[in-house]
Amino acid sequence: MSRDAHERARQLIAVGDFEGVSATEKNWLQSHLQDCDSCRDYADATGQVIRSLRSVPLAASPRLVRATQSRVRFHAARLRETRARLWLMGMACLSVGLTATLSVPLLWRLFAWMGVQAGVSTLVWQAGFMFFFITPALVVSMLLLARGTHWKNREERSRQWR
Repeated sequence: MSRDAHERARQLIAVGDFEGVSATEKNWLQSHLQDCDSCRDYADATGQVIRSLRSVPLAASPRLVRATQSRVRFHAARLRETRARLWLMGMACLSVGLTATLSVPLLWRLFAWMGVQAGVSTLVWQAGFMFFFITPALVVSMLLLARGTHWKNREERSRQWR
């Protein structure tokens, strides 16, 4: 037997319950263990160690259990809130998209009509439409950016003083 074969066998034994190991690898290991005493002893010793570790009872203090449960509940509540916010954000994006899709052609016609009535050039009323259409999104984006930055900085400052 080559040293590489023994190393390969030990790596497969280390995988344990053969998760992610192909059937050919399992068959090769079984046949190798039948022929090789040292690898078979290694597999038996590894199995004994694993069984011994699994038989040792682990007990956590009640304080640790309560603290862990509290943290899990806290994070679960935050996850629920985040999911609810994401759902609301998705619905808001859907409504904005639908509203924009329905209103843009009407606003375009309105601006074209106003441009004709006012006697301004096509370029002027089209620029006015673009300004009217883009400005609210820019303003909201700037407000959200400023708000997020301000809140983040305020939270960091409050953590520093705690």
